[in-house]
Amino acid sequence: MTGRSAPAVLPPSLRVWLGPIAALAALVVVVLGVRFAGDSKPGMVDARIWAAVDGMGSPWRHVALATDFLGEPVGAATLVVATVTGCLLLRRPRAAVLVVVGAGMTVGTATLLKSLVGRTIHGADNLSYPSGHTAFLTALALVVALLATGRLGLGRTAGTSLVLAAALVAGAAMGWAQVALGAHYPTDVLGGWCTALAVIPATAWLVDRMADRVDRMADAGRWERR
Repeated sequence: MTGRSAPAVLPPSLRVWLGPIAALAALVVVVLGVRFAGDSKPGMVDARIWAAVDGMGSPWRHVALATDFLGEPVGAATLVVATVTGCLLLRRPRAAVLVVVGAGMTVGTATLLKSLVGRTIHGADNLSYPSGHTAFLTALALVVALLATGRLGLGRTAGTSLVLAAALVAGAAMGWAQVALGAHYPTDVLGGWCTALAVIPATAWLVDRMADRVDRMADAGRWERR
């Protein structure tokens, strides 16, 4: 499926920067998780941001609900299918694999962390840290940005800027929606954003490693048949 000529989903030019960024993001996730473990109230920063977005009018609430839908099962599945289809049309099978595996790993990690951290909102049954919606949309934006970087042949600085900008826009949009709707604390949103930043580069590296191994095995098989 990957093919010998399939480009790397994690461009070599970005590995130097995305590795440390992923490590820093993972550290932020852990620090916030420890800080808010078992908590059920907003922190000082949470309360201030909540106060700033309180009283959102009807038009903006509709925007927030529409954005929130993108992280719901139906909306998320639609986005994944559309993105996978686009990757395959562009003949980027590794990117298609990363969309599915990366999104799954990101959401799975966020779900596991919710159980481990145990932070709640609006009742003991509503685990909140980190925000799975924010993690998902950020992860998808990261994959698309990595694909664009490879397609456009961007260098280290331009490529890293594009990837981080895409992650920031997606994370900010979904994060705002979650906070505005009262579904998450702002620090939950930050945790979800950092979860995607930590998981996607690592998953992309693993996808490339596995694909390269399959390619080498296929090459060896062709040589043996000659």
